[in-house]
Amino acid sequence: MKGKNKTAIVTGGTRGIGRAIVNELAREGVNIAFNYLKSRDLAKEIEIELSSDEVKVKGYEVNIEDLQSVKKWVDDIKKDFDSIDILVNNAGIINDKALAFMEQEDWQKVIRVDLGGVFNITRSIIVDFLKRKSGVIVNISSVSGIRGIAKQTNYSAAKAAILGFTKALAQEVAPYNIRVNAVAPGFIKTDMLSSLNETMKDKELERIPLGRFGNPEEVAKVVKFLISDLADYITGQTFIVDGGLAT
Repeated sequence: MKGKNKTAIVTGGTRGIGRAIVNELAREGVNIAFNYLKSRDLAKEIEIELSSDEVKVKGYEVNIEDLQSVKKWVDDIKKDFDSIDILVNNAGIINDKALAFMEQEDWQKVIRVDLGGVFNITRSIIVDFLKRKSGVIVNISSVSGIRGIAKQTNYSAAKAAILGFTKALAQEVAPYNIRVNAVAPGFIKTDMLSSLNETMKDKELERIPLGRFGNPEEVAKVVKFLISDLADYITGQTFIVDGGLAT
């Protein structure tokens, strides 16, 4: 991929899939600006581990829910890096409950972070992409947004909405040479998976045709492909990385 001298924003870059994406892209020579909310020490470790004479990696403490904070973050990135070329919308949370027991804030918090965060950062950079007539956006959705998962009405709704967002924006910005795609991971070995009890894990594992949970690095490699020149004729698509679960 032609990554050298390009800069990518990766939201939620300190853990799980986000961390794997930061690692994968930095190794390809892509400069990385990522955000975190609480993991300051971990963010510093990532900076030290991945930064070099050829690659700049910097973490920023930013609440992705807050549009004004996100706008300031984008301004800071512009000062710290030469350009912004790539956006990976990865940040997300879960708050699983049966709908009968779900409070309004349980619903709203997931929507604000998982869907609102995508709007906030994409809205904050899209004008620059349009002016330059270039840019690549990859949105991390979920198999939960494709087939639905019980007790995840909030998360499934947000992740399904991201797929609609991806398709609509891809149509909107294609004339400006901007590509927008989505990746929908299944059950990946992250903190989210760890939050499930063993009975639930065993139940879901039985449904996966490949017979195992995925690794964050397997998702990151798909993201790397989508931002590369190998995917120059791909836009508005969703790539499912789930071991066959949603087949």
